[in-house]
Amino acid sequence: MDRYSSLTVGGLPDQNQLISSKAVFTPAYAVVPRSVLTDIVSSCFPDWRSTRGWILARPLSGFAETFAQYLMEVEPGGGSDAPEPDPRAEAALFVINGKLTVETLGARHELRAGSFAFIPAGQSWTITNPSQSTSKFQWIRKVFEKANTLDQPPAIFTHEDEAPSMTMPGEPLWGSTRFIDPGDLRYDMHINIVWFEAGAAIPFLETHVMEHGLYILEGTGVYRLNSDWVEVEKGDFLWLRAFCPQACYARGSGRFRYLLYKDVNRHPKLW
Repeated sequence: MDRYSSLTVGGLPDQNQLISSKAVFTPAYAVVPRSVLTDIVSSCFPDWRSTRGWILARPLSGFAETFAQYLMEVEPGGGSDAPEPDPRAEAALFVINGKLTVETLGARHELRAGSFAFIPAGQSWTITNPSQSTSKFQWIRKVFEKANTLDQPPAIFTHEDEAPSMTMPGEPLWGSTRFIDPGDLRYDMHINIVWFEAGAAIPFLETHVMEHGLYILEGTGVYRLNSDWVEVEKGDFLWLRAFCPQACYARGSGRFRYLLYKDVNRHPKLW
């Protein structure tokens, strides 16, 4: 059993369950808890077979501006020969549980829980679930912003156990695993796993131009968003708007970890 196997979704809550939830949508942030990711709010997509997804963020006035993010569930034998309908879109995939096979440019890549893939805009790819069990993955889509003097970034296939992990300067209790080299300006997004040992904290209110999609992979934590404190747990999703003040600390006796998207390395558009 892999570390993410308890991240299950689907079903309908019992009719006697309270309706209250930590789900919230504000101009600065949103919380989509795992409890709301049920069968009745899932989506099916053209050119995908035996697959459903939950759209966690999408470009929308007053909401996400740079990206869309999905939780995808692929049954055995399911997948797609043409997963991306928009040739402008680059893809970042992170496998939560199960196995997946991605083929691109004639190469076949076997992915497992903890695997990460980046596929450049305009590069065709296919994805299938070759196993006998359901597989789940995070899918982040972003329109690539070309820089005039830089080439298009190449594909990346790696695993969290192979990607460089480093602590914050002078702070051994929290850090990040980085799937994309922060110094490579060809990439206009970064995808990291941010991790905290029990009791560790971001000790100040970060306030910055990058927007975030944040999917909790492990443990429990408490997030400060604007002036609010929100408890989060494995399977929850957060969207944080640019300049939303943010901080957090790990809650409980175990590690707290999340998958983090942010837009980087480009000038803001001037309207």
